[in-house]
Amino acid sequence: MGGYSHEYEISLKSGTVVYNTLKEHYNCYRILIKENSWTLIDENDNLKEIDKESFLVTDHQNLIFDCIFNAIHGTPGEDGKMQNYFSHKNIPITGCNSYQSELTFDKIKCLNFLSSKGIKVAPSISISRINEVNLKQIEAKVGFPCFIKASNSGSSFGVFKVYNEEEMKNCLDSAFEVDDKVLVESYIDGREFSIGVISFNGKTKVLPITEIITSNDFFDYEAKYEGKAEEITPAKISTELESKLNLLSKDIYKLLELRGFSRSEFIVNSSGIYYLETNTVPGLTSESILPQQAKCANIDLKDLFINAIEEVIN
Repeated sequence: MGGYSHEYEISLKSGTVVYNTLKEHYNCYRILIKENSWTLIDENDNLKEIDKESFLVTDHQNLIFDCIFNAIHGTPGEDGKMQNYFSHKNIPITGCNSYQSELTFDKIKCLNFLSSKGIKVAPSISISRINEVNLKQIEAKVGFPCFIKASNSGSSFGVFKVYNEEEMKNCLDSAFEVDDKVLVESYIDGREFSIGVISFNGKTKVLPITEIITSNDFFDYEAKYEGKAEEITPAKISTELESKLNLLSKDIYKLLELRGFSRSEFIVNSSGIYYLETNTVPGLTSESILPQQAKCANIDLKDLFINAIEEVIN
């Protein structure tokens, strides 16, 4: 748990829930990942240094890990870096592999890939920090209002809804502080749905759908984590729309060759179903969307987490 991004505190909450849920079932340890230090937190909350080269606890070298449960949101847990590291150590890690993690974490790459497979997405334009930005060209392509999104970021950090050229310039500068690549995407007016797809008991399972209704301008950080949104699970939708969303989200899970947990976001209006993004390390507290959906499907947290571990060690 932890990580190097703005999602550090959220990851600590997810990691603590995972640890408390699993500690009666496994010899379980909390490992705190920071940019300048990796440490193991023992049962008395003492910190013990971990050597990054060997992944051994400095004063407990006989402690060998059978599996890593990944509860890091953002970098380095969601962008392929941790997956790549543990792959070279031959230690299984929950969730998808490094390539899939890197692909889904990069909004621009993921949208381009899925769009090429026929998935409906909003009109967009990608911009690099090193290229000169032509605001008129962007406006002509995506219109106002639109979204500006740092390409590699989660929990709506570096995401802004803008209504005019002046706002666009300021928000582009802010997004470039989060990542060197920025996606500018047309605003699609419609109902927003979040759909968890997981591998469970050897099968791909679509969880009950959540509709997100926010009192904020969009489903931003405040709406996600400070109670400014209503999350309705299961969503009150027609059987026909439910079937379409289930099928589409399952297809996306397979197209991206995912494993473990995922949560994909969609906007639905009279023009169809628009794909927004996929999160491969979703929040794991009992209030988070994916655990809410699992509970609605009669899967408790312990079974959800144990399955994620058994999937990669068997």
